[in-house]
Amino acid sequence: MSAMMTVSMTINGTETEPVEVPEDLMLLEFLQEYLNLTGTRYGCGQGVCRACAVIHDGPRGARVVPACVTGVAWADGRAFRTVEGHAEHDADGNVTAVTPVQQAFLDHFSFQCSYCTPGFVAAAQALVERLEVDPVPAEDIEGVVLEALNENICRCTGYVRYLEATRDVILATPGLTIGDGRAEGS
Repeated sequence: MSAMMTVSMTINGTETEPVEVPEDLMLLEFLQEYLNLTGTRYGCGQGVCRACAVIHDGPRGARVVPACVTGVAWADGRAFRTVEGHAEHDADGNVTAVTPVQQAFLDHFSFQCSYCTPGFVAAAQALVERLEVDPVPAEDIEGVVLEALNENICRCTGYVRYLEATRDVILATPGLTIGDGRAEGS
């Protein structure tokens, strides 16, 4: 039996109550078993497929972490966003509006089985937030999107649609790119 520890963190903008958990518990298990947030998926269990990816809101901005290999000991006191925390909800918990990333994924029919979708949403959203602070030239966006989503694995081979949807959101959102990639006067 492993030793116990008390943890508390901020999940989707809400601070959790302190709870005693095994110190070797992974963040994914904490989210699913203690908070009933089951949208984050267990895939490979090794942090490789990124189906379990969540956003860590740290001092250097949003970054994606694999929840299946991120221990609660490290997560204690930190802030995270899961796939449940991206859309807007009413007081009863019903979704009232999805994010531009989520809408683009829907518009592009990006997923088939949707198992990997939470990880792709996290990666794309973190990229959008990074570009809000540090925009890139529009002509570089294909490479930037590929690099940001490259670690995510889709077993249904929906990559092209995820990449296209993410690219389209970025190009349609003012301020995320520098220039439009076209010659002056075109």
